[in-house]
Amino acid sequence: MLPILDLIDTVLGLYLFVLVVQAILSWLLVFGVVNRYNRAVQMIGDVTYRLTEPALRPIRRFVPNVGGLDLSFLVLFLLIYFIRDEIRYLALRYLV
Repeated sequence: MLPILDLIDTVLGLYLFVLVVQAILSWLLVFGVVNRYNRAVQMIGDVTYRLTEPALRPIRRFVPNVGGLDLSFLVLFLLIYFIRDEIRYLALRYLV
């Protein structure tokens, strides 16, 4: 049971990393720090968008934009963090 919980925790950790990369890249594109026509930026943006959008889209239906800020990223980040915390709690409880 522990290896499965560890695998789920690792996958969620990697997804959090992708989520943060997507958020930072979107901010850099909005502020014009990176060139949106650069092929590497387009590829990274496309991959992170395809990985994060299916999870963010349902949240956007319920969480309104606040002053032009998309808070769905924050909601998903906190949700995944909570799930990882619960997985760690289950793993510790399983060990005892």
